[in-house]
Formats: sequence, structure tokens, C-alpha cells
Amino acid sequence: MSSPALARYEATLDGLARRSRIRALAPQHGVDFTSNDYLGLANAPRLKAAIAAAIDRGVSAGAGGSRLLRGNHPEHEALEAEAAAFFRVERVLYFGSGFAANVALFSSLPQRDDLIVHDALIHASAHDGIAASKAEAVAVPHNEVDAFDRAIRRWRKAGGKGRPWIAVESLYSMDGDQATVADLADLADRHDGFLVVDEAHASGVFGPGGRGLASGLESRGNIVVLHTCGKALGVSGALLGLPSVLADYLINRARNFIYSTAPSPLMASGVREALRMIADEPERRMRLEGLKNFAGEQLSSRLGISPSGSQILPVMIGDNARSLRIADRMRAEGYDIRAIRPPTVPEGTARLRISITLNVDEEQIADMVQRLATALEEERS
Repeated sequence: MSSPALARYEATLDGLARRSRIRALAPQHGVDFTSNDYLGLANAPRLKAAIAAAIDRGVSAGAGGSRLLRGNHPEHEALEAEAAAFFRVERVLYFGSGFAANVALFSSLPQRDDLIVHDALIHASAHDGIAASKAEAVAVPHNEVDAFDRAIRRWRKAGGKGRPWIAVESLYSMDGDQATVADLADLADRHDGFLVVDEAHASGVFGPGGRGLASGLESRGNIVVLHTCGKALGVSGALLGLPSVLADYLINRARNFIYSTAPSPLMASGVREALRMIADEPERRMRLEGLKNFAGEQLSSRLGISPSGSQILPVMIGDNARSLRIADRMRAEGYDIRAIRPPTVPEGTARLRISITLNVDEEQIADMVQRLATALEEERS
């Protein structure tokens, strides 16, 4: 018999299970149609060799302390300098994860009299950072530039005195569609505000040289960009690109930068090599573009699903339990596809999130889509 002290937690889990929203860890199994390892770098021999070489030259696995207390390793500083040059930004700070970077950014940079206007579908980590901010915040409908403008104007009319912060993803993680970043940058200029662009799913894949969809805008001085390292870059951590004065402000005010043990110097060396690989091996992006287009054509011709235009291809199911059944069947047939359910996505939009990476080929994509078509048809009958 379980302890009475645990009863409320069990009741919550039981409720999640009844609504087919319970989560559980599952091992990697079958062909990868789930990961964010878009360019296939996570197991690339060159990246592994670079990390092995870093070990051989004495780079430590752990930092031993925060960046402000002896944890500031030469590998961190080398990475930040190289990343600033690669992404053509004034300054870069390296964080242990994209989640940590988003929380630091939104909880620290917007001030009490500012306004954060964010796309309703922005990353959960951004929502958590915004919740910790002292600034007022408002969500606007997904990918509606005019909605950002209206929200800022309403705030000004009601007496808002600070600066607006517009927060978006350049490529949305669950829908695979793109923000109109240039239009939003112009809007930030008109309202004397800032634009925060989370490039997590675009870094390494989109933009000139893989520098993201906001590439070319950073020089304006009011743009903050986040490039995560655990997706297309194949390693871990996050690179926050921003003006130097804002970087210094975070070093002095962002609690999860000040009080967290610094990221692994060994991982920093891996990120340095990943950036070099993106620069040296543009054929990876070209191959991914071809696979993405092929997968979109397969979904369109066999399932009547309009492709998103990116490597993230959602297949809308709607019902939580049904999405789980189909995902389980696909994994049983050798294809690792996961069901995405609320609260990660809005109610009624449970889906399969198909991710195209260089870990698959056209034959596997075609067979996966055919098996998925059969599973969907049998679910309907």
C-alpha cells in the first residue's frame, strides 16, 4: 500500500492516464524519425574524433564550478569567440541547455516596465522564463505579425512606458512552419523594442551557411538570437547571441548563469567542431533539403498532407489515445515515431511529429509513409 503522502501525486498521474496524457520514458528503437539530429552530427566520426582529441590534450569533462568561480574554461571562451564570428553577432554566451538560456534571457533582460509579446506556440522554456520575469507579458495568435503590433499599441495606449520584447521561434518545433523574422525585426524597430529569435530548429539547417533564419539581422543591435547545440549541431548546450552590453548584464544578473556549474568544457570543444563541420560540409544541408522535399512529396501524394516546408512534418491526429496507438504501431514496425499530445501542443491537436534527418534515406522514408498510410486507414475503419 502506498503512503498517504504520495496519494495526491498518484491521483494526478491517474488523471493523466485517463486522458491519454501520461508520459513515460521509452528507449531508442528502430529507424530515427523522431530526433532533432537533423544533420546526422551526433554520431559523426569527425565530431567524435575531435572530442577524443580534446581529451588527449587535457580538456576536462567537468568545469568544477560556475563561470564566475573558476569554471570559466579556455574552451568556453574559444567557443564563444568562434560562435560570435560564425553567427556574425557581437557576443555569444554559452549555456548548458536551450532551456537554461531561455530562462536566463526572459527572466533577466526585460525590465519591470517592459512588455513581452510572444507567439502562443513559443517553446516551453521561453514560457518558463517569461513567467519568472517582472515584465508584463501577453501571448498573441501564432504567426500573426499584425497581432504583435496590435498588442504593443494597446499596451502603449494603456500607459506602457518601457520597451516591448517580441519573442518568436524562427522555425516552430511542433508545426514546422517559419516566422516572418524580417517583418518582426522591422516591427521591433518601429516600436523601439527588441526581437528575440529562438533558432533552435533552424540553426545549422536554414539561412546562409546554416546560420539561421535571422541571419543578417543581428547587426541592428536590438536582436537576440538563441542557437541550441543539441539539435542540428549534434552535441549539447546553447549559444545566446546578443549585444555585448546585454551579455555583461546577464553575467551580472541571470541567476541560472551565475549560480549554475558551467557547461562541460569537453562539450564546448565538441560544439566548436560542430560549427566547423557546418561550415566545411554544406553538402549535409543539401542532402537534408532533398530528403525533406522527398518526404513532403510522399506525405502529400499518399496521405494528402500538405508539407510544412521544413524537416519537421506534423501528421495531425487530434485524439490523444489514437495518436498513441498509431505511434506504438509504427515503433513495432521498426520506425521510431512519437505521439505529441497536450499540453505540449494545444488541446485537440495531438499529432505524430515526423522529423527528417540524415539518419534515414529515401527508401526508408517511402516505406515509413506507406506503413503510416495503412495504420491511419485501419484506425479509421
